[in-house]
Amino acid sequence: MNPDLPPANAPAKRVRSNLRQRVVWGTIAATLLIGCTYGGPISFGLFFAAVQAVMLKEFYRIMRANGYRPASWVGVIIGVLIFSYLHLFTGFFHYAQLFGWQTGWTTYPSLSALPQILPGRVPFWMVLVRETSYFLIVAGALLMVVVLVREIIRWPHHGQPFLNLAATLGGLFYISLPMGLLNVLAFNRKGYDARHVFCLIVLVWAADTGAYFAGKNFGRHKLAPSISPGKTWEGWAGGALLALVTGWAFGQFVPDIPLTHRLVAAGVVAVFGPLGDLAESMLKRSAGVKDSGTFLPGHGGLLDRFDAFLLVLPVLALLQLLAG
Repeated sequence: MNPDLPPANAPAKRVRSNLRQRVVWGTIAATLLIGCTYGGPISFGLFFAAVQAVMLKEFYRIMRANGYRPASWVGVIIGVLIFSYLHLFTGFFHYAQLFGWQTGWTTYPSLSALPQILPGRVPFWMVLVRETSYFLIVAGALLMVVVLVREIIRWPHHGQPFLNLAATLGGLFYISLPMGLLNVLAFNRKGYDARHVFCLIVLVWAADTGAYFAGKNFGRHKLAPSISPGKTWEGWAGGALLALVTGWAFGQFVPDIPLTHRLVAAGVVAVFGPLGDLAESMLKRSAGVKDSGTFLPGHGGLLDRFDAFLLVLPVLALLQLLAG
């Protein structure tokens, strides 16, 4: 027997090892996700701020593979600040009650770091839009200044400076802002509600699971063959159906949310979740990379796991604000 040849059962052992690795790390990740979500607003905020920071770092890694030179750490820091601001803003009344802060109108300074309003005086969504726009405009302008100074110092060794600036800003719009909008779903007038976040996670999981099994067994017609050859219209239909059934079944878990709202949320996940998957697949394919990272052994990067959220969250947050 040739000692240089691998044993005949090596592929089977490798498959079992990979499966074991996926199960172990998947269990750890799910435990952290559910534990931090139900652990309260502080653990929720810290966990998802870290998640979006890793996602943003993975995005910048892909952009570097594509030939760009984004200011990765500057972008990650600004991304964490954006998420933290949205978390503190949307959860202001919860933290005010928790820590005994006084709430009321203030005229100085004109741009306070946190909203100080009396509940019920002004529609919440109006204050959210006004105050958040101030912060994002200032943060975006400061980021542009920092990145341009960086490009001036390193010119001409960094290629196209304004493309690097666009890549840095693009990561914030693609990842940090949508993930920050998760706070809009987590907080309401009554305070922090982990059930809303958990329901969204389960809806996305249901859509992915339904799409996988339906596509594997019935998939015939390609959904977007140039971007993701494995996705089919039959798989999408199976995912949409399971998401809608899951949204209906949530009536036992969140009876205070009307059936129409649950089905609309499931419909948003069914439509925009696959689009989020396709967007990230297009990003990776354009850079010639298979996975966004290796943060979760056996599962790829966090951007691979949360890509559906990036298109679902803006739509759900808009509907949440309009519904009050």
